[in-house]
Amino acid sequence: MFGLKIKNIFFIILGAAVFSFGIVHFNIQNNLAEGGFTGITLLLYFIFDLKPSITNLLLNIPVFIVGWKLLGLRSFLYTLLGTLSVSLFLELFYIYQFSIPLSNDLFLAALFAGASIGVGLGIIFRYGGTTGGVDIIARLVKKYIGWSMGRTMFIFDAAVIILSLATYLNYREGMYTLVAVFVGARVIDFMQEGAYTARGAMIISPYQKKIADLIATEMDRGVTVLTGYGHYSKEKREVLYCVVGRNELVRLKNLITSVDPHAFVSVTDVHDVLGEGFTLDENKKPIET
Repeated sequence: MFGLKIKNIFFIILGAAVFSFGIVHFNIQNNLAEGGFTGITLLLYFIFDLKPSITNLLLNIPVFIVGWKLLGLRSFLYTLLGTLSVSLFLELFYIYQFSIPLSNDLFLAALFAGASIGVGLGIIFRYGGTTGGVDIIARLVKKYIGWSMGRTMFIFDAAVIILSLATYLNYREGMYTLVAVFVGARVIDFMQEGAYTARGAMIISPYQKKIADLIATEMDRGVTVLTGYGHYSKEKREVLYCVVGRNELVRLKNLITSVDPHAFVSVTDVHDVLGEGFTLDENKKPIET
């Protein structure tokens, strides 16, 4: 219904549970702040003892209205699901919380807080949802400006944390809150880009055919031949491009140098590799034209 997928619904709810667990058991229990709308709910909790589950819903009502127009029906429904799930799990974990003794080690508490919040939001984002608030703004900034969601959220988080410092946080708690926010932002980016990382290699050599043949036969990896132009030599050259697993990089380098020790090789990180040799699903076929 409405184009919603059961898999996405499941993982958005799962992400909301992980996120809410971190807020209750690491942030609230250790007096650590957060950024964005979540940080505002924590601020209201620590100052006025208002339930985060309730304030989370109230703060997101205006965002729902904006989200309906900007995100479309399906994205809006995923956002509604994420926000309602977070409020539900915040209430459940708050009522049935158990003590995790980390008050004497705020650094460890900050790491756990950032990791759990980052994993939770990362799962939600990866499956098309948000938890409302700054999450929607971060998605829009990524769409129209190109900033990563983690970067945008970090900026908003910093503003809310400054407000928290001015009200209920001491400087020690504020510093560890920044650690948690930084870890969370990095985890979100990591999960958005893909947990699997590979290496992409650009190879320039006069022995490109032999190198390409060896990569195909010895490593069972595909090679794409691109046409390049040397500005200094004023000559056209063939450039090889291939993607290998992280643990295959040393083997690739050794193979190249065995053919041409003077070959020019540029290696870059590749995230979320799709297709044959990496994530190909044999049961799926291309659309016939």
